[in-house]
Amino acid sequence: MADGPAPQVTVNGEALGLAGTEPCTNALDWLRAQGLTGAKEGCAEGECGACAVLVARPDGDGRTRWAAVNSCLLPAGSLAGQEVVTAEGLGTPEALHPVQHEMAVRGGSQCGYCTPGLVCSMAAEYYRAGPDGFDLEAISGNLCRCTGYRPIRDAAFALGAPASDDPLAGRMAETPPSAVPTRVAGVTGSYVRPNDLSEVLHLLRENPDAVLVAGSTDWGVDVNLRGARTRLVIGIDQLPELRELTRSTDHLELGAGLTLAELERALAGTVPLLDAVFPQFASPLIRNGATVGGNLATGSPIGDLAPALLALEATVVLQSAAGERVVPLEQYFTGYRRSVRHRHELIRSVRIPLPLSEIAGFAKVAKRRFDDISSVAVGTALRVDDGVVVRARIGIGGIAATPVRALATEAALEGRPWTRATARSAGAVLREEGTPIDDHRASAAYRRAVLATSLVRLHAERAASEGAAPEQASA
Repeated sequence: MADGPAPQVTVNGEALGLAGTEPCTNALDWLRAQGLTGAKEGCAEGECGACAVLVARPDGDGRTRWAAVNSCLLPAGSLAGQEVVTAEGLGTPEALHPVQHEMAVRGGSQCGYCTPGLVCSMAAEYYRAGPDGFDLEAISGNLCRCTGYRPIRDAAFALGAPASDDPLAGRMAETPPSAVPTRVAGVTGSYVRPNDLSEVLHLLRENPDAVLVAGSTDWGVDVNLRGARTRLVIGIDQLPELRELTRSTDHLELGAGLTLAELERALAGTVPLLDAVFPQFASPLIRNGATVGGNLATGSPIGDLAPALLALEATVVLQSAAGERVVPLEQYFTGYRRSVRHRHELIRSVRIPLPLSEIAGFAKVAKRRFDDISSVAVGTALRVDDGVVVRARIGIGGIAATPVRALATEAALEGRPWTRATARSAGAVLREEGTPIDDHRASAAYRRAVLATSLVRLHAERAASEGAAPEQASA
């Protein structure tokens, strides 16, 4: 890639240079080195939100959306050419931003450590909220351990609409920053955002140890907590070839570079099983960065997307300089955090066959309701004709070294009436699937108990949604 202008990022309206920044320096550390110390490091893994900042993202039709992200996870180089607003850029002590004002007058801040990040998450929702008002789930990724949440909630609900002359609201009507090719070189290596997919594949072939980074919600944790380092980080989050969402007569294709938040908005409930996953997938801060491809590329046995995609019979499109190959997701995982993907390949997209099964459900059990790793996750998709299950697909996470298909349970369901009794008997089969273990999240016995009841729960929820009489629901 040819050298271009010195890479810069616009922070609070001021262009700041990135030259000399190391490839594994995160945005939080870089911002604090610029004197912007409002954002803090709390957990260094995207669970507390103390590091949250606003970034300008595309919102369709040439408009811009302010998205809150965890700056502790993003490589600083990924901000090249982009626009960032920190808590310092929202307001000043003499002229507080509306969010800052409401937090102050309603007692929403005590020690203040978490407040700048919390204010940034609240500001993102402040600029998004329409007639439906402020959605408190927007700040579910921000922890506060001293004030408590009632005054924070009060501050959120007291917010009105942005003023007509609000500059950040006005920025939303303009085009988002463009994704220009970038090379940010430091002493230990470089962060590169290539021109296109073909250049990415060339770099991968020439640099097999390079790390592909989109939202960096997994790699960022390795860098912060495990000391992971590499001499070349390849940014693929803004590649147009990885950001397409297309629908044909027989399948839906999800670009691997789309974030979970973007997918949720674009699908708009048309894939009910994924629609059930999104609210339970970490937090809005994470979903604004995490991508479809990244979630599968990590190979984690407890990733939330894999069980749902297994139930949807998804296939993975792998791309290399030599061409592409399509792998059924059930054959993709080969071991703990291992897959059939070669080092010179990347995930280009995920394909979901159509039509979708009419009965679908996603059950996740974790220690916390939101923003937590699952102990067990079950994705289920059933096709029922005249009350009989003609096709069953079930994906499970958290009960083996990889996400798995529950093949024995699928066989136990197919050809039988979709009743509570069938759900209960199939649940007895499901509890024996996989090889669950005892760990700090759950015991093996508890995991099996969750599996045993998941189908009964799905049947009860479906019956309730259809308004079935109690005797019908318990048949």
